[in-house]
Amino acid sequence: MEIEEKYTDMNNPFMAQAREVARLSNDRQQPTGAVIVANGKILASASNKNPLSSEKLISLHQKFCIRHALGVKSGTMYWMCPGCAKKEDHAESRAAKMLISEGLPDIPVDVYLWGHWWCCDVCWKNMRKLPLGNVYLLDDSKRLFNIDNPDNILGKQFQV
Repeated sequence: MEIEEKYTDMNNPFMAQAREVARLSNDRQQPTGAVIVANGKILASASNKNPLSSEKLISLHQKFCIRHALGVKSGTMYWMCPGCAKKEDHAESRAAKMLISEGLPDIPVDVYLWGHWWCCDVCWKNMRKLPLGNVYLLDDSKRLFNIDNPDNILGKQFQV
């Protein structure tokens, strides 16, 4: 069964929670939060994680990323840049792994993703290990969180 991304607004309490989870990310460029829900209850949540730990390196990466400089498509070729989160550090993958380790429910789960405008192939693969129902992105996320869109809110995500 093909699952498509759906959209919801910030009035949705699970999308609002995904935004709060994104605040825990150490990735200043694209903080992302994922919340996994079943029967109105949050079962797992995680933010994305930047592999850099030095404040100076994180700041440098925010200003210059080799993937962005070369125009590499988002969701691909993370190995090119030491400051880009590895696929296992993405919010969706981390939340899915957390839920799998705690035990999967027998009912479909929904994933709410705040801070990004799509799910990369690796994240889809990891989420498909769950009894996946729906994947929700924030309304207008293709504009808000896409670095290639001149009207994005990157760098101001938590001010809006």
